[in-house]
Amino acid sequence: MQVGNVTTPFGRRPISLAQIKGQMRTAEIKPGKTVDKWKVFRDACEARAVLGIQDRALAVLDALLTFYPDNELCEDRGLVVFPSNDQLSVRAHGIAGTTLRRHLGALVDAGLIQRKDSANGKRYARKDESGAIEEAFGFSLAPLLARAEELAHAAQQVAAERKRFRITKEALSICRRDVRKLISAAIEEGAAGDWGRIEEHFLDLTGRIPRTPTIADLQQILEEMEMLREEIINRLEIHENSQDTGSNAVQNERHIQNSNTESSIELEPSSRNEQGANSNQTSRPTSEPIKAFPLGMVLKACPAINDYGPGGTVGNWRDLMSAAIVVRSTLGVSPSAYQDACEVMGQQNAAVAVACILERAGHIHNAGGYLRDLTRKATRGEFSLGPMLMALMRANQDAGRKAG
Repeated sequence: MQVGNVTTPFGRRPISLAQIKGQMRTAEIKPGKTVDKWKVFRDACEARAVLGIQDRALAVLDALLTFYPDNELCEDRGLVVFPSNDQLSVRAHGIAGTTLRRHLGALVDAGLIQRKDSANGKRYARKDESGAIEEAFGFSLAPLLARAEELAHAAQQVAAERKRFRITKEALSICRRDVRKLISAAIEEGAAGDWGRIEEHFLDLTGRIPRTPTIADLQQILEEMEMLREEIINRLEIHENSQDTGSNAVQNERHIQNSNTESSIELEPSSRNEQGANSNQTSRPTSEPIKAFPLGMVLKACPAINDYGPGGTVGNWRDLMSAAIVVRSTLGVSPSAYQDACEVMGQQNAAVAVACILERAGHIHNAGGYLRDLTRKATRGEFSLGPMLMALMRANQDAGRKAG
């Protein structure tokens, strides 16, 4: 294999390192290997972003392939095509000469074709007495044969990435629509909550979607949008449960009053006692347990809790709850405060609350009092984990950007 400078009518053109690697790759083609030229071309089209080539360059490659007489690329039948620039221009839909040469160079640099120059730089074929081609000078299609599997794999990866992008984009569109409807429904229902702030956060998320987003952009915004949706659903369920509790209390009170009017005088004191007991039971505010957010989101918002898990990591909810017990003692939270939080919020959510407090431990002077305050708010249906987690996620992202 000759490596170095190639003589052309315009002087000596140096061969790049990429071209040397391409020549080494084509020298390793297994004997008898064949591949459908149009399948390789389709794979190259699919992977054009990875290869760093434009559509016009692919049109030139398509034109080159039409000059290869067989559908199967095979080294035994020769892999060099030698059309003139005029012939290539016609089959490439009239592309201009300067543009044609630029895209031929791009195909060479991308490792899809190789130049095989003659002594005078002309493209032609030397034939024997029987008319068979002995040697040809022009462009070798050997890289397509050598890289057929690599191009097929790249095409599959690009297709899979495009599918993942489409699915993520659809999920974000659906979640965005759901949040918009839920906010409108909450305002119409008169549910308790700072819906102005929630709507501002929603608008901030939608405003962060770039004009040409990447899959990473969409995944990050989708996670936060899903957390916001979960937060709104929690608030609406608390609102609905409080309404149900109030209506049940009214119905029970009416039932007791009706029963008392029919009672005898002898039973009146007892009825009053029962009425008082029932009234106290039905008037006590009750709230549905707060929904737990996905563990992955919790760990993303509260990475510090990992250090307290079994073996220095948190792999499931059981690990998180075990870590929370250790953190509770470390932060000086009393067992009774943590037990109250577990009874009101549920064990998983109490563990998440402790993880959030740990993440902000430098800004919280009394962790036990802070947890009791959250528990009281949860009892009144005024607390949800969503805003805390989202605030911590944003803080971690900002810190990561500054560190980068």
